[in-house]
Amino acid sequence: MTEGERSEGIRIRVVRVRNRRGEGGRLRDEIIDAAAELLDETGDQHAVTLRSVARRVGIATPSIYPHFPDRLAILLAAVQGEFTGLERALGAAAEQEVTDPRRRLLAVCETYLDFAEHHPQRYRMMFGGLWAPTLEHSSLTETDLVMLGAPSMLVLVEALDACVAAGTVASDHVSADATALWAGLHGLAHRRIVPPSYSWPENITERVILPLARLDAA
Repeated sequence: MTEGERSEGIRIRVVRVRNRRGEGGRLRDEIIDAAAELLDETGDQHAVTLRSVARRVGIATPSIYPHFPDRLAILLAAVQGEFTGLERALGAAAEQEVTDPRRRLLAVCETYLDFAEHHPQRYRMMFGGLWAPTLEHSSLTETDLVMLGAPSMLVLVEALDACVAAGTVASDHVSADATALWAGLHGLAHRRIVPPSYSWPENITERVILPLARLDAA
């Protein structure tokens, strides 16, 4: 009997090497990564189940419970991880333009749009396009949902506020104007990652950012 004949019909199961003592955090990260990968591949939050995540990681389903009480908690952790990545990307863009507030704000806005373009499924997941977080029958709290994206928004607020301080932008309510700017960025980002059905003008990014940031007159 050949090797191929002996292996025919045998179901291959991924077996994960057991963590050493003190490495439980690594398993938690692997669970989150598995959920994000399933969302990337399927575009369907219903594909993220305790069983599918466990299979992807190579563990038994009950092994998830010491880290997450339910699938929504896993999805929330995945979303929080993506927002952390967005915050870091925006922060890095802001730090590259420390001397020119106007260029710093533009860099933050363009980085936001680039993030959505390069991570379309995860971006949709972050803003509820792939999952519907609810508080009923889940481990989620209202604070969990309210705080999603707050640090990323703060980077945008600070970049706009620096423009106001430099006299580049006139604003009597920086937070409100930053929210309006984010709404424009989000709308453009979302429309650009859905199947293309419209030919966008080449300068659509500037047409959205400059008026909303009040930089068009600068």
